[in-house]
Amino acid sequence: MTTPPFFPGFDGLMTLSRREGVDIKPTLLRVLTDLYVQANAHSADEERQFVELTSRLIDEVDDATRAAVRARLAIYPGTPEAVLRRLGLTPASADWLLPLASEIPTSPPVAPPAKAPTEAQLRMQSNLSMQPKDAADINDMFSRASASERAQILHNLRETPLRAAARIPEARARRSVEALEMAAFSADIENFTLELGETLILTWRVAAAVVNDPGGEPLACAARALDMPGAVFQRVLLFLKPDIGTSVHAVYRLSRLYDRLSERSALIMLAAWRGSTLAVTRAKFRPSLYDDERNRARSAPAQTRNPAQQPGSGIVKRTGSEG
Repeated sequence: MTTPPFFPGFDGLMTLSRREGVDIKPTLLRVLTDLYVQANAHSADEERQFVELTSRLIDEVDDATRAAVRARLAIYPGTPEAVLRRLGLTPASADWLLPLASEIPTSPPVAPPAKAPTEAQLRMQSNLSMQPKDAADINDMFSRASASERAQILHNLRETPLRAAARIPEARARRSVEALEMAAFSADIENFTLELGETLILTWRVAAAVVNDPGGEPLACAARALDMPGAVFQRVLLFLKPDIGTSVHAVYRLSRLYDRLSERSALIMLAAWRGSTLAVTRAKFRPSLYDDERNRARSAPAQTRNPAQQPGSGIVKRTGSEG
């Protein structure tokens, strides 16, 4: 694959795409499309090279990338016909005439009728308190789920009647975001975990589980609860954990999840983390009752005592002559 001269800085992306284990084809196609649509016109050589590169990448990227590229090129007037056909689009023709719509009759504005609240809105208004057992079940189910199942769980939590945790104060959250970013730059996981636990009021065990989760979804929930900017969250992913930062697919997947994650879902997960800690504490704690000692005492058999001896019964009677 040759590097087109009309794409400045494209050599670095091409070199990265040749490394084993790094799938950068979706990024290459997006960057290639963005650079192509920035110019109003292209030469025949530029158009030929664009067709050659995109034809190889369109069939090898995911559906989301293909849909984004199709949307960009569908409205660009200089898109080559070969690329349009490869994307399933019909090339525009100058002979086509767009039908004109009939004139819309004007009518006096009418106030729209009041919409009845949906079932989801009614359930959200209830704000049921989350019991410790329910919180532990949600946390356990979320930790065992796959990446796609976690995304679906977070999407469904937005419409649940469970009560979410209170928002972190804005000033405190802003200071915490700065401290977390500095800790991520230095790859200091211990201080990162300590700062996250103190800000979100989590125990060290729960905060460490959030930070060290291999999928990264709990970390996205914690960052959304702090209202961390998306650019800062991406830098945290790149510098804090090398296993995620070195994977283009993992960073892109978590960034897309973070953009779609609602604050309510993140705060409900925060309430579940806190409630699961309370459930574990209650399981370890057993109150002492007033009769615990009596219940723990062994039932010993009753001891039989000899009847009281009568006076003089201990004297041995002697036989024979009294002399």
